[in-house]
Amino acid sequence: MTIRSARPEDAGFIVQTILSSQRGYRPRGWFDIALGWPDAQCRDFIARITAAHAVSMWHVSQFLIAEVDGKPAAALCALPAAGTGPAAWRAIEEAGAATGLAAPELEAIRRRGAYTRACWVQGGEGDWMIEHVATDPAYGGRGLVQSLIAHALDKGRTAGFTRATISFLIGNEPAERAYAKAGFVFADEKRDPAFEAIIGAPGFRMFARAI
Repeated sequence: MTIRSARPEDAGFIVQTILSSQRGYRPRGWFDIALGWPDAQCRDFIARITAAHAVSMWHVSQFLIAEVDGKPAAALCALPAAGTGPAAWRAIEEAGAATGLAAPELEAIRRRGAYTRACWVQGGEGDWMIEHVATDPAYGGRGLVQSLIAHALDKGRTAGFTRATISFLIGNEPAERAYAKAGFVFADEKRDPAFEAIIGAPGFRMFARAI
């Protein structure tokens, strides 16, 4: 197993990582709901975001990959928490322009995606943020996530950060156990009945740790 930075040719694996991590233990995640399109169309749009000039938390350059026998097996993104929301929307706008989405269609994406606002919780402006953690099920149980998190923490420490955060759906017990094993502890959570009615999870929980 080796850990490396993601490359443009990893876009397909990064798209799957984003979708799997957003869904967690539920069948739908943020992109599924915000875009509301057939799976292939969603994947194409997210792939454009991973390669956009606008660098967001979904950009391939923000991901680390755990490779087993030369094949991507798990991944996560790690980056400063500051400005992630505006950066994400710039990437969506760029992908929208490239695919010919009109302004009303982009506004509809924003509106559908707003269901997370009441309960999303992430690190503060001075934190190092780890997100979109997922493993190909064929490679589970090999400690890949722990290795990825360790590398992500080293990256944040080198960049001068002193605290890392990670957020996940309340009720995602495997994720919670994995992050606790990596030294993270409970920091905050937010719940919202409207969110739960859409997703089937009460809201989001955030863990944090010093680095």
